[in-house]
Amino acid sequence: VTTNVQRHNSSSAADALVKNSKLSAAAPEFVPGNYASFQDDVYSDGSEDYYPETSLADFVQDFVSHLNSSPGSFESEIDYITDMLNSCVTTEEILQELVELIYVQSTSIPNFAYTGARLCNHLSYHIRLSPVSGNFRQLLLQRCQNQFEQREQAVRGDPETQKRFHYYVLFLGELYLNLEIKSRKDTPGRANVLLGALKELLNTLFSHPDDPNLMCAVKLLKLSGSILDDTWKEKGQSDMDEIIKKIEDVLLDVKCSRDVKQMLLKLVELQSSNWGRVHTANVSSDATPDNDPNYFMNEPTFYTADGTPFTAADPEYSDKYQEILDREDYFPDAYEENGNDFFCGDEDEMDPEIEEAFERFCMESDARGKK
Repeated sequence: VTTNVQRHNSSSAADALVKNSKLSAAAPEFVPGNYASFQDDVYSDGSEDYYPETSLADFVQDFVSHLNSSPGSFESEIDYITDMLNSCVTTEEILQELVELIYVQSTSIPNFAYTGARLCNHLSYHIRLSPVSGNFRQLLLQRCQNQFEQREQAVRGDPETQKRFHYYVLFLGELYLNLEIKSRKDTPGRANVLLGALKELLNTLFSHPDDPNLMCAVKLLKLSGSILDDTWKEKGQSDMDEIIKKIEDVLLDVKCSRDVKQMLLKLVELQSSNWGRVHTANVSSDATPDNDPNYFMNEPTFYTADGTPFTAADPEYSDKYQEILDREDYFPDAYEENGNDFFCGDEDEMDPEIEEAFERFCMESDARGKK
C-alpha cells in the first residue's frame, strides 16, 4: 500500500512539473558560449537588422581581437566583416582610417601578422570604395612605404621602437606571401615592390647586428626565404647569395649570443639544402595531393619547438604552424631573469655539436677565401 501511495505522489509531482514548466519545443537552439561567433557578439538583441552604434575603431578592434583569438573562424566570418565595413566606409577619410587601423593592429599585436595579411588581401579585393587617392591596397602599400622610409632610425632605436619595427618587418613578409596582385592577364602574383623592400630590410637588419635585429632577420628568412630565393633566381638575381654572405660575415666577425649564432648556422644549413625541399625532374601542372605522392615535396619546410620538421603535407600542419606564430618572440623581451643576464659566464659557451658546426663553417669559409 505504501509503495502505491509513493508512486501516486511521484506521478502527481511529475505532472505538476510538466504543467508548470516554461520549457518549449519552439525555444531557440542552445549554443554554448564558447561557440558564439563574432556576429553573435554584434547582434545584441537577436535581430539581424540591428547592430549597436559603435565607432569604426571599436569595430575593427573587436573583430581583430576575435580573429586573433579564433583564427580558424576567418573563412566563416570574413564575409560578414567585409559587409559591415562596406556599409560604413563611405568616404575617402574613413577608408584611410580603416587602412591605418588595420595596419596598426597587424604591426602591434603579437602573432597577428599572418591573419592580418590575409585580412588585407581579402579587403583589397572586396572594399568597394576606390577614391582618387587610391583603393584599399594602394593606401596600405603607401602606409607600409612610410614606415619603410624610417627603417634606419627604427633599427637603431630603443627596445620598444625596435620591437615595433620587427613586427612591421614580419608583417611585410606575411604581406608579400599573402597579398595577391592580378596581372594584365588576370593571373594572381606577388607585389614586386614588397620584394625589393624585404631585401632592403634584411640589409638594414644585418647592418646593425645586435641580437634582436638578427633574430628578426632569421624569423623573416624562415618565413619567406624559400619564396624570396626562388623569385630572385627566376629574375637571374643573386640576392640570396648576398644575404648568406652577410650572415657568414656576422658569424665570423660579430660577437652575438650563443643562441643567435646557433640560429644563424641552422639558417645557412637550411638554405644550402634548398630550404629542405626536394626538386623532382618533372612536375605535372595537373598534380594534386591525391594523384601525386610528391605533391608536397617542394613545399617550404618548417620546424617545431623541438626541431621536428613539417610541411603542408602534415595532417597537423595548421596547428604546428600556429605554434610557430605563437613563438614569434624567441626570447623574453629582456634577456634578464631576477636581474641577471641569461647569457653570461660559462653558459655562453657553445655545446659540442654547435661548436663543431661553427668550426667546420669557419674552415669552409677560409677555403673559399683562399680560392
